[in-house]
Amino acid sequence: MKRIAVFLVAALAMGSSVGVGLVSSGHVLAATSSPLDQLLPLVGEWEGTGSNGHAVKLTYTLVSGGTALMEKLSPSGEPEMITIYTVDGDHLRVTHYCSSGNQPEMETAAIKGTAKEFWFAVTSVKGMKTSDEGHMTNLVLKMVDRDHITQEWTSLENGKKQSSLFKYTRKS
Repeated sequence: MKRIAVFLVAALAMGSSVGVGLVSSGHVLAATSSPLDQLLPLVGEWEGTGSNGHAVKLTYTLVSGGTALMEKLSPSGEPEMITIYTVDGDHLRVTHYCSSGNQPEMETAAIKGTAKEFWFAVTSVKGMKTSDEGHMTNLVLKMVDRDHITQEWTSLENGKKQSSLFKYTRKS
């Protein structure tokens, strides 16, 4: 029993997703191996820049009893946007609440084992007025190390794809 307790404490201290889920208050939820557990190290505040060189703030908060991760993206001089990360079986799903008024839903392939890079592809888009309206189609989230992440967002508008790379450093 003592070895199990030591393992759990070590896993928590290392930010490991090995069988432990956390809520923002630091309480252990349950022994799981949910793909969402791999995103728990993101909780906190981040600062960075986009491809255009403008400053961007990013905040991750665990919400809904630890079943969803909320991302608040605040580009300098632009409206903020919210992205919610959830689990669907062995897939991660996101719904991106875009400042343009639509809500692309994206999903990863099945996640097996530990990942540091998550590729999301669009499955549906709600709130579009026309099929040519600009919307996000892909997101690549890369956890470079504990204090650095990147996001590459790809959009489609009038048949043209465009990607923007964001680089972030942990603030807190």
